Amino acid sequence: MILATSTAGTTISDFMDRTLGLGYATGSLILSTLLVITLVIWKISEKTLAVTNITSTHGELFYWTAILFSNTLGTALGDFLADNSGLGFAGGAILIGSLLLLIILAYKYSKISHIILFWLAFVLTRPFGATFGDLLTKPLEKGGLNFGTVGSSAILFVILVVLIIISMIKIKQTEKQLV
Repeated sequence: MILATSTAGTTISDFMDRTLGLGYATGSLILSTLLVITLVIWKISEKTLAVTNITSTHGELFYWTAILFSNTLGTALGDFLADNSGLGFAGGAILIGSLLLLIILAYKYSKISHIILFWLAFVLTRPFGATFGDLLTKPLEKGGLNFGTVGSSAILFVILVVLIIISMIKIKQTEKQLV
């Protein structure tokens, strides 16, 4: 279902930009507003925004609506940063990566709601993936690194393997501490 909402999000974002002529900035503003409205109504209705224990059809509908708006917003925001803000693919990826790092630090070292931080991170992963992917695949003259799809896939695979290994090491260290 995440794949379906990601695909639909890209289509909706492009429709808002290209067909309706709203532009990515206006589209991002509209989608941010719709996402906030969805989350507020969800919170009022279900008393929580936690995604780990959704038990009602009503909660499930709010969840998937929020996911759709998040994915659509992520696409519009990523395209805006890469195409319209002057940051390009690298600048957009660095900016969003930095924001994600701040969210991780806030998660570890602040009392900000982990649910709010989850939704912020969820929204930002989409434009980060798009701008970072474009940075890796696009030709040099368009601001990319020209690794192509095969080279980019190999790079992303190595990053994934390294992150999995790091996670496994941390899990084993935690297990040892509990014994």
